[in-house]
Amino acid sequence: MSEQTKETKVIEDIGIDAGLEQLTEEQIEKTIMSVINAEGGTRLEAYTKTCVHCGLCSEACHYYHSHDKDPQYAPVGKVRNTMWNFLTKKGKISKEELKRAVLIAHTECNLCRRCVQYCPFGVDTAYIIALVRRIVHKLGITPQYIQDTAHSHAATFNQMWLKDDEWVDTLFWQEDEARDEIPSMRIPLEKEGADFMYSVIAPEPKFRTQLIYQAAVIFNECGLDWTMPSTTGWDNSDMCMFTGDFEMMGRLKRDHYECAQRLKVKKVVMGECGHAYRSIYDQGNRWVGWRDMPVPVIHSIQFFWELLKAGKIKVAKTIDKLATFHDPCNTVRGMGLHEMGREVAKAFYPNFVEMQPNREHNYCCAAGGGVINCGPPHKMTRVLGNRVKAEQLKATGAEVLIAPCHNCHGGLEDIIHHYKLDMEIRFLGDIIYECMEKPNAV
Repeated sequence: MSEQTKETKVIEDIGIDAGLEQLTEEQIEKTIMSVINAEGGTRLEAYTKTCVHCGLCSEACHYYHSHDKDPQYAPVGKVRNTMWNFLTKKGKISKEELKRAVLIAHTECNLCRRCVQYCPFGVDTAYIIALVRRIVHKLGITPQYIQDTAHSHAATFNQMWLKDDEWVDTLFWQEDEARDEIPSMRIPLEKEGADFMYSVIAPEPKFRTQLIYQAAVIFNECGLDWTMPSTTGWDNSDMCMFTGDFEMMGRLKRDHYECAQRLKVKKVVMGECGHAYRSIYDQGNRWVGWRDMPVPVIHSIQFFWELLKAGKIKVAKTIDKLATFHDPCNTVRGMGLHEMGREVAKAFYPNFVEMQPNREHNYCCAAGGGVINCGPPHKMTRVLGNRVKAEQLKATGAEVLIAPCHNCHGGLEDIIHHYKLDMEIRFLGDIIYECMEKPNAV
């Protein structure tokens, strides 16, 4: 039995444990079968009947590699211990089995979809595990930390319990700070008809306010027509998508789009977050029932690339340190922005080395899919479950790791610290801000 297995068996999480105490066998069976029949439907049936248990997906999973190829961490093993168990037993699952299923679905799978690249039939393990999380949500046994975040979304429409005045005050503060550097600097609020609305995730005003500052400077120095809202709709993060609270996910996405529509902007530019992008362009909008996005959405990776190609971002200096590029799951496997990201990174870090493997085959950061949001009780599950990422990073010899995604930063920082790697992590916006020409700076 591996070190990781021993640890997960004794993890206490009040969100899971207290919820389990209140459940009856009848509730468990009824909820499991209701979700399977009403929401899983033909898609779930197709995947479970198509899978031939060949195990080719095993080589895709960072948890599997990091635990010396223990088969219980293979994607097929995770499905066997969750959804297949539910189906085989027709929902008659013990509380012990259910707790194990919660831990697998929420802390041992990042929904990264790397395994889909290896399956000869295209079985989407992430979809199956997400459906397990949906069942868990409806049973009320979601890990407490990520459930608290989902509650924040429901109460405030942002994941950090930021009040409306705190959000606006933060923008005024960053504008004031930036004007010491660029006197003409402004963060336009509530400007109707702008070319784009810039949206961020709530950890930026709460913990990484410098990223708002840097993006505002980039847009200002490029002479762009943009705005940010003063109302809800500014936070594009979405932990409800990961907890299985799809009803709240739909409310969040509707609010986000309606905010952009109210401002009559031509498009929405998303900050450097992968899951938020996935939520708004692929899942939340579909849950609401829209066939197409009512306002076009573009990720900042692509936006920065377009500005660079158009000559609006001009390179003032390059940095002579060996750099490598981490491919976030949702912008690369989910949207194919790998080459754009590299072109922007290499414009400022010409001394560049690739991880092996890379692009759509790159290993996940082990923080995405809501896993890092499950909090301290489960931190070592993901850190020990991504030893292979530490080995991949170390092999590059790079001094700088460029990762255009918030959750990736959080997960990679923990990996770098735990495995004692000497690397600096940077966002694309952070790099552009430092190295671009700023004609209006004093």
